[in-house]
Amino acid sequence: MNIVVLGGGYAGLLVTKKLERRLPETATLELVDDTGEHLVQHELHRAVRNPSYVNDIAIPLRELVDRATVREASVTGLDRDARTVSLDGGETLDYEYCVVALGAETAYYGIPGVEKHATPLKRLEHAATVRKEFEAVIDRYGHADSTTAKDSPETGTVVVGGAGLSGVQVAGELATMARERDAADAIDVVLLEQFDHVAPNFPENFQEATRAALEGLDIDVRTGTTVTSADETTIDLESGEAIEYDQFVWTGGIRGNQAMGGDRPEVRADLRLDDHTFALGDAARIVDADGEPVPASASAAIRAADTAAQNVVASAEAGDTEFVDLQQWNWETPGWLISVGDDAVAQLGPQVFTGPVANAMKSAVGVTYLAEHGSLRRALGLLREDMGNSADFGSFLKAHL
Repeated sequence: MNIVVLGGGYAGLLVTKKLERRLPETATLELVDDTGEHLVQHELHRAVRNPSYVNDIAIPLRELVDRATVREASVTGLDRDARTVSLDGGETLDYEYCVVALGAETAYYGIPGVEKHATPLKRLEHAATVRKEFEAVIDRYGHADSTTAKDSPETGTVVVGGAGLSGVQVAGELATMARERDAADAIDVVLLEQFDHVAPNFPENFQEATRAALEGLDIDVRTGTTVTSADETTIDLESGEAIEYDQFVWTGGIRGNQAMGGDRPEVRADLRLDDHTFALGDAARIVDADGEPVPASASAAIRAADTAAQNVVASAEAGDTEFVDLQQWNWETPGWLISVGDDAVAQLGPQVFTGPVANAMKSAVGVTYLAEHGSLRRALGLLREDMGNSADFGSFLKAHL
């Protein structure tokens, strides 16, 4: 029996680890990923302001799996009828069962100029580019002794398109970085969102607290604002307004992986695309057992992994029999967390927290995930960066671990 998992993000890694424990010893298990590393995606924004986070949030997959074979390759196609996976370089993998967990790519919606002129935030190299571009803006506008300051406008403008979780978090990092460099008065951070609220897919009180945190950093939040085009200096809006910018970051949405033709196929609560292929995480649009659409999030990917693994094993054990008893997944979340610079917003049930309590929750989630699925050393490294000094770090450990 040959099982192939495509993608080493949250969904792919956790499905692989669960299959390692549940598959018979005679089964082969292969994990295919284009980087060979597991990226703790929900912490990626932090690498913009603090590149040392890279050491803690990018973990070689071979350190995280036991019996699975890790193949570093890009998936270029999936033929579900032939049960084959095409890889870059022309290689083809056969499978009996496949789990598609390729994640998603940035969606530009065909808006002229956006893909060419904006930087997305999906990979480590994107975070490095965003940081480099922002440092150039600081160098131009944030220092009185800058060689170009006398020839420049009074302030620089950095635009983040899309106020979902990723957009909110990167805007917060940039505004905080400007403050740390004594450049906050010289740089305007503008956050654009076409819907009427930031974090548009989340509860109203979470949206309100998130917007308050953003505005507390003097971020210019513009909701109900649609981008219609962009060139190397200007972003045009549906209202007819144009924004002159110095840096443009785009987090405006997601689309399917190129290997899936850019599509995110819909799967029902058993996570099955067909009798031999399953999909979860951002690679698919999931409708749960209650008929509710599941948000594309790390939390959902993590929670769906157990059902996917159980159903792969159940299908394999049933073979070609007509009936397979598959588990139906029901999406439930204990709450939501988001970073906004050095602050955080957390929701547990109906209650929203900000400040130290929310920051403690955010840090605890990060350290727990890395300790369980990465390494304790990396988890403590990430937490140490969060707490800032040894006294606070020790107090946090005593209180929460």
